[in-house]
Amino acid sequence: MRVLLLIGAVSAVVTFGFSFAIYRLAMRFKLYPAIRERDVHTRPTPRLGGIAMFLGIAVGFGGAFVVARYSPLIQAVLADPRPVFAILGAGLLIVVLGTLDDFLDLDWMTKLAGQFAAAGLVAWLGVQLLSLPIGGIVVGSSLASVIITIFVIVLVMNAINFIDGLDGLVVGVALIGNVVFLVYTYSITVRTSPQNYFSLASFITVILIGACIGFLPFNWHPARMFMGDSGALLVGLLMATSAIAVTGQFGPSVLIQNVGRTQLLSAFLPIVLPFVILIVPFLDFVLAVVRRVSAGRSPFTADRKHLHHRLLDLGHTHLQAVFIFYAWTAVVSVGFLLFSFAPTVPSWVGIVFLVVGFAVCAVITLAPRLRRNTKEEAL
Repeated sequence: MRVLLLIGAVSAVVTFGFSFAIYRLAMRFKLYPAIRERDVHTRPTPRLGGIAMFLGIAVGFGGAFVVARYSPLIQAVLADPRPVFAILGAGLLIVVLGTLDDFLDLDWMTKLAGQFAAAGLVAWLGVQLLSLPIGGIVVGSSLASVIITIFVIVLVMNAINFIDGLDGLVVGVALIGNVVFLVYTYSITVRTSPQNYFSLASFITVILIGACIGFLPFNWHPARMFMGDSGALLVGLLMATSAIAVTGQFGPSVLIQNVGRTQLLSAFLPIVLPFVILIVPFLDFVLAVVRRVSAGRSPFTADRKHLHHRLLDLGHTHLQAVFIFYAWTAVVSVGFLLFSFAPTVPSWVGIVFLVVGFAVCAVITLAPRLRRNTKEEAL
């Protein structure tokens, strides 16, 4: 575990350093786009944080190759370096595409084509979805695996990108979700393979956590710099890839065999948990697509009707809206994580946690409306 933390720390420090340097350069040379009508911020702010995060992630991966000389566990994971090179190549493509979009406002077809190309690179070089959480179905062919993998990666990238509208929102949601996912992948690896507790999924996740920690000080409200499309898509790429990497190491049949048939839910968690963690971004994504298509527009046409915009319109402050997203993410992700520790943690604990958490989050979310209704009734 100390090796994982060291790699994450390297990613965090490097990301912080590059964030500072890029911010200074951006402000000196005015490398920031004009404020758009749908934007929440009121002063010009650079959107180059994704570049700093990518550099931190790249150095984190590079540092792991250096440490691998002295750690047999890391050396075993990196014995086939193709997945790492695929992730870095796809990440570079995404960062270039996102940066161009932030400055040139590319059309949605160009952006989508770039996303499919990046996802295709990852799938082509071996990080593929091998099983599905539907009765332990194993994907029947390599072609089907590649196609499903590409669509999953593109879906997650866009879901993350769609909620990137408030200071610290994506970074915080990603931090909470990835910490929970790291706990899950590490614990399940230790239980199924005590002598080899290091996995590609944990490796990717801890590097992403480090990059998010390093960038958060610059993105916290009021933000000095945004991650932009490049950062949001990069976060989505790594989150999807780490989840998919788990299915390559632990299919449902393996987990049932090693963890126990009474823990069937644990067999589905490797692919279910990442989607559960992103339940709010996915909800926002679905609502946005339905809303725009129903109006006869492209599903990628920007507007000011995302969930975070609605929270602001409801009466929440900027920070309150961000913390509401954090709360929903934490409740859902931790609640489902508890199921993975059965029978040590009884299933009813997870159920109670989810029910109480949902109730509290719902009350907090609707608090401004409830207060207005109470005042109207008093009058």
